Amino acid sequence: MPAPAYRPWEVEVFFDGACPLCRREIAMLRRWDRRGVIRFTDIATPDFDPTPLGQTQEALMAEIHGRLPDGTLIKGVEVFRRLYAAVGLGPLVLLTRLPVASHALDWGYRRFARNRLKLTGRCPTGSCTIESCPLPPASPPRDGVASNSLTSKSG
Repeated sequence: MPAPAYRPWEVEVFFDGACPLCRREIAMLRRWDRRGVIRFTDIATPDFDPTPLGQTQEALMAEIHGRLPDGTLIKGVEVFRRLYAAVGLGPLVLLTRLPVASHALDWGYRRFARNRLKLTGRCPTGSCTIESCPLPPASPPRDGVASNSLTSKSG
């Protein structure tokens, strides 16, 4: 019996594993990723190093980032478009590219990203930003498997 064909990833997502809302979204995407084409990298783990990406930890925490197989970095709503297209929701993604929808989504995501620590209960003062609020220590992965793909075989 021949070995199963290798399936390269289509998009890598760099997510904040210490963010409750982010964890829920990533868990949903993991369930929907039946073809195994999304690479998930938790940037809140202690062993994550942003240096190979040419980014700072603060920049990655400020808004969602992704990487395409050719090394191109993407961020913001474009990451979500790529993720949802990868799990088979391409027709819906096309609607998000319409000018009015695209501008509204970009505006809404920027507002959320600026306020996500407060909105997810991770800001003790209620008035912090990514830059001014100390980030909590990363929690260990629930399944006991490290999510940091930069330290694993890239395939």
